[in-house]
Amino acid sequence: MQRIIAALGGLVIATVSMCAAIAAELPDLQGRKVVVVTENAYPPLQFIDPKTGKQVGWEYDAMAEIAKRLNFNVEYQNTSWDAMIEAVSGAQYDLGMTGITIKEERKEKVDFSDPYMRSEMFMLVRGDESRFTDAASFAAVNEALVGAQAGTTPFYVAVYNVLDGNEQNPRIKLFETFGATVQALKAGDVDVVLTDGTAGKGYVDASNGGLKLVGGPLGTEDFGFIFPKGSELVAPINAAIASMKADGTIEALNKKWFLDYKFGE
Repeated sequence: MQRIIAALGGLVIATVSMCAAIAAELPDLQGRKVVVVTENAYPPLQFIDPKTGKQVGWEYDAMAEIAKRLNFNVEYQNTSWDAMIEAVSGAQYDLGMTGITIKEERKEKVDFSDPYMRSEMFMLVRGDESRFTDAASFAAVNEALVGAQAGTTPFYVAVYNVLDGNEQNPRIKLFETFGATVQALKAGDVDVVLTDGTAGKGYVDASNGGLKLVGGPLGTEDFGFIFPKGSELVAPINAAIASMKADGTIEALNKKWFLDYKFGE
């Protein structure tokens, strides 16, 4: 038993030492201001708390921790998804965060951080939906509509993984925000919204049976923060993300926002 305790004690010391070494290697940005833009429409990553009216979510907590580790001050701004990549590309903001999938074509306009989260796409439908249970059966219901934001991963998955590859397919109804697609789903204006499983679970939990997820995962995507091309912030942010993965902070945030947090409570 003493040997086991000693071994465990040595493991703890080694882990603490490793995390301390990682923290010691993080750069110091000396209190500089970093302007971060988001959409506040993608719970539980970032959204407006309906009870307090405050901006909250996984990404806000993660950014606060990154700012603390790197010693910078955050100023938040808001914009719509369809304007975000162009605005960050034009250096209107230092960093963008809104569950942005890392894609090669987007790298032509912006730089990405290392992935901080991996997500899978699912179908979000009304709780009483019985006409279809997966992508194939949805596609077979000709009158069924999907709501999406143009240029987003859910839009392209709807086009190429669910429907016929035609980006002009009239079965796809476009909205300006992800939240608007969910409201249209609830109102019966569309019949499915594609979302990553974590955000979808948040909407389901808050719906009191009004929404559910159906079918299996339709694809895997990695999320990253975006920066103007050549930004000097990329390397420090990547170092902070690595340190948060190493010491369990990322895992703790996942538990807080995807398991423990209850919308509207």
